Amino acid sequence: EPNYLKRLIKMRKFIRGGKYDSVLAFLEAPCFIATLSGFPFRNWKLVVGERSADPNVFSSLKRRFYRWNHIFADYLVTNSQTNLDLVKKINPIIPERKCRVIYNMLMIDDTTTPANSFSLNGKFKIVILANQRKLKNLNGLVDAVSMLSENDKNRLQIDWYGERLMNDYDEEALKKMKNLGLEGIFTFHEPIKDVEVKINESDAVGLFSHYEGFPNVICEAMILEKPVICSKVSDIPVILKENENGFFCNPGDSNSISDALKKLLAADKKHLKKIGNTNRNLAIKLFNKESIIEKYLKLLNN
Repeated sequence: EPNYLKRLIKMRKFIRGGKYDSVLAFLEAPCFIATLSGFPFRNWKLVVGERSADPNVFSSLKRRFYRWNHIFADYLVTNSQTNLDLVKKINPIIPERKCRVIYNMLMIDDTTTPANSFSLNGKFKIVILANQRKLKNLNGLVDAVSMLSENDKNRLQIDWYGERLMNDYDEEALKKMKNLGLEGIFTFHEPIKDVEVKINESDAVGLFSHYEGFPNVICEAMILEKPVICSKVSDIPVILKENENGFFCNPGDSNSISDALKKLLAADKKHLKKIGNTNRNLAIKLFNKESIIEKYLKLLNN
């Protein structure tokens, strides 16, 4: 339904007439619709879910209003502590007893097979799986690569898969890449569905965003036993440790990104494999389906 008001009315009618025991909603507008559907009374448990830690939410009255409505839900679930802290800043009166952090679920089974094939072609291959937009910090990465030694540049290959949402920022990055002679290092590809295949073909997974909710690609890299090189955003500094899980940087500092790249390229295969094994064990503990479902069922049955 393209009309927002009609959509809200139709969804409210659908929810209220469904005789549900529980309603789970994710993202801003669906959470608002589910919450409004409970007025003036409801007989179901309502769990609303937040997935974005976008700091720009503070400049939007509508987006702040959405988060104030979480006070009417039985529980608020975020997929990172960073995200929860952001909601609490906007809505400081939401009770602590209503707040939970539950990480994203990964389907982990015997078919999720890692393939550690470090630098078989003489190049160290970093894969980035993200839409190309300002948030993902291509410009900062280009500056960081330009600071590497010629030897490190010759060893490095960066494959970026994702939709190219071009803007002035990314156009500037591509021009800079050409002027600095870095075009042979970066290759841009269309979005893909076989993410597991491309991660397995890589030596490490990269993400240099300025902010994230909680990046699924990092979780997927971990379960496939890959080291990660990424920004210190969201809960990454909370659950991952330098040299034990990967190599980390400050997204606004190209020197920091360059230093992380240097450490990654200097690491030997034995150390990288150890990091990969550590990552898989941690991912199984944090993101397995049974654990995540159990946490949701505990809320619904509480």
